[in-house]
Amino acid sequence: MNRQGAPWWAELPPAAGGAVMATAIVSIGLHLTGHELLSRVWLAIAALLWLVLAGDFAWRLLGNRARWSGEADTPPALTAVAATTVLGTRLSTLGLGDLALALLGLATAIWPGLMIAVVRHWHRRMPGAAFLVCVATQGLAVLAATLSLAGAGAWLARAALVAFCLGVFLYGEALVRFDFREVRTGAGDQWIGGGAPAISALAAAKLTASPLWTGAAHCALRTVTLVLLAVNLAACAVLLVAELRHPRPGYDIRRWSTVFPLGMTAVAALTASQVAGIGWLRPLGEVVLWAAFAAWLLVLAGFARRRGRPPADTD
Repeated sequence: MNRQGAPWWAELPPAAGGAVMATAIVSIGLHLTGHELLSRVWLAIAALLWLVLAGDFAWRLLGNRARWSGEADTPPALTAVAATTVLGTRLSTLGLGDLALALLGLATAIWPGLMIAVVRHWHRRMPGAAFLVCVATQGLAVLAATLSLAGAGAWLARAALVAFCLGVFLYGEALVRFDFREVRTGAGDQWIGGGAPAISALAAAKLTASPLWTGAAHCALRTVTLVLLAVNLAACAVLLVAELRHPRPGYDIRRWSTVFPLGMTAVAALTASQVAGIGWLRPLGEVVLWAAFAAWLLVLAGFARRRGRPPADTD
């Protein structure tokens, strides 16, 4: 407990949800590449982090409404939705469909309130966190489509298509509000601009795999998958060049939002390779996955160094 009687995790900002997103998506990538034991370790870490942050969310909602209200209308609050859906997607691959469906229900329940609060406070020249309106919505699409493919019902695939279309629209809305100077100066969350088309591509790939759509609809979804993946790869290339030209060393909690897009790019490429039948996307996805894995370790090391520092004298 801190001096105000709140648990230590009550001091975490909403952006901490990026750590759950980053860890869960790396777990999914490891699963897709056959590293099951390592994947389950990362899943356990993601689940533990999710429980901590869920406790944080409940603590603020019930015990500190002023702070909760002040943070609920900021884009990082949407990591609560995105983290829940990515974790649910990984759990679904383990055959835990009921638990994944419960997480989908939870994410769907909190999505409208947070989304409305965030959109009402949109403005020009926003940081990369603005793209979380797309990421959170596409997270719903990915989890719903995953559960539908697992046999939970065709209605989930139809709901996923609606969420996917809305997510693409929200990506465009965020893009026109994004402050492009963040590419050069951002503290890490500028990478969400690359992660948003990646999760959109993953949602499109999941929809492409659905037997619900055939013929022209199937071809259209396959094409959209590849176009979104191309946008994702181009955005990540630009962001990487900017990082090399303008290094930003040092830990920032928003660096978890750098790891997530890398992991999501890997998972989107791996999934698109299978769905679209494009073989070279798989080795590309594997390379990006290990880059995401290395980035995860670097950010964790930065966090550990920050936590290991002695507290500043406030007297």
